[in-house]
Amino acid sequence: MKNPEAQQDVSVSQGIRMMFYMMKPNETSFETLEEVPDYVQKATPFFISLILLELVVSWIRKGKPSGPLDDALTSMSAGVLSRLPGLFFRSIELTSYIYIWENYRLISLPWDSPWTWYLTFLGVDFGYYWFHRMAHEVNIMWAAHQTHHSSEDYNLSTALRQSVFQLYTSWIFYSPLALFIPPSVYAVHLQFNLLYQFWIHTKVIDNLGPLELILNTPSHHRVHHGRNRYCVDKNFAGTLIIWDRIFGTFEAEKEKVVYGLTHPINSFEPFKVQFHHLLTIWTTFWATPGFLNKFSVIFKGPGWGPGKPRLGLNEEIPEVKGKEVPFSSSASRLLQTYAVVQFALLLTFYEETYTDKAALSQVTLLLRACFIILTLTSIGFLLDQRPKAAVLETFRCLVFLMLCRLGHLKPFIPSLSFAFEIFFSICIAFWGVRSMKQLVSDPWK
Repeated sequence: MKNPEAQQDVSVSQGIRMMFYMMKPNETSFETLEEVPDYVQKATPFFISLILLELVVSWIRKGKPSGPLDDALTSMSAGVLSRLPGLFFRSIELTSYIYIWENYRLISLPWDSPWTWYLTFLGVDFGYYWFHRMAHEVNIMWAAHQTHHSSEDYNLSTALRQSVFQLYTSWIFYSPLALFIPPSVYAVHLQFNLLYQFWIHTKVIDNLGPLELILNTPSHHRVHHGRNRYCVDKNFAGTLIIWDRIFGTFEAEKEKVVYGLTHPINSFEPFKVQFHHLLTIWTTFWATPGFLNKFSVIFKGPGWGPGKPRLGLNEEIPEVKGKEVPFSSSASRLLQTYAVVQFALLLTFYEETYTDKAALSQVTLLLRACFIILTLTSIGFLLDQRPKAAVLETFRCLVFLMLCRLGHLKPFIPSLSFAFEIFFSICIAFWGVRSMKQLVSDPWK
């Protein structure tokens, strides 16, 4: 997935079908890795379309949106952040796989055989089950995966709340496939397995009848995202729920599911969402006596402590009453709307950057990535109402104008360049005044 010019375009029909793992072997089999489309990147318009559809359906059925704006923005911000490393280098899930394939493969199954395609489907899904299970049962892996569970709501935007560094352990569980499955076939299913899991993050779909026996469904995955005691560490499936049924981790949806972490983080700031559990591990590691106990802090379950079972005690999981109120931003509706506008503008730059990354210099890519991180951080500060939010937003708008003047950023419609400069100049003036007022009233905050 290195050369965009060599990749096959994805039609609207294919785009819809790839979201539900309904593509056929003959249209998704490629001889070389370079020919494999970046299906996840091409899925962006389908993500947005399905999120809007969920919003409409929820409004019609329940008279309210499918989730709060602040939570959705945080989830989508995490999704953008998780994809940034792909601007600079190929995923470790692919580089490690290619290395094993080129140096240690036992046999080479034909890349264009339907049997290879279906075998890879099962192999990737089986590998995902064990990776996902270990991501809940090994504390250092949970430090990455907890990002995805930190939302206290459950809707399609939650699916986009992905970890920046989760893939640095997931590759281990797929590597045995490299002994006989060609990288191009693996790369297709790695993406489809991820895309399938998007649509199951919803509350608007109830029970799917007989499909519930075989497939991972919204009902099954709602249980997985619950912090109720009966939900914790259940239903690890990617596409097929049969793995949970076989290995004893299946749980059907029963009482009302309360979503999120057992100890909510109460923040929309992207770096806290991504990395807060690493700080928890660090603190616990140094506070725990004994080398073996310190080792266990890292490699046993998040709930482990000296004298406890590997995964901790179920009775220590905070009991939910079903009346919990999710954390919400104290920012005004107008400020949240401003954050949405800035995020929408960011998405256009993000999409353009991914589309043109082969033609952009490394300096431009780096500056754009830094600006994206700065924007997501500033939005998080605004939603959290952090004391220095106005200062950071003023600085961000200044950086935007500077990057535009230097040619590293440009509006998706060139004729709007002047309008963008006016808009961001107004933002600088507004946030600059807010910053000065804040510094005058409380210079130590």
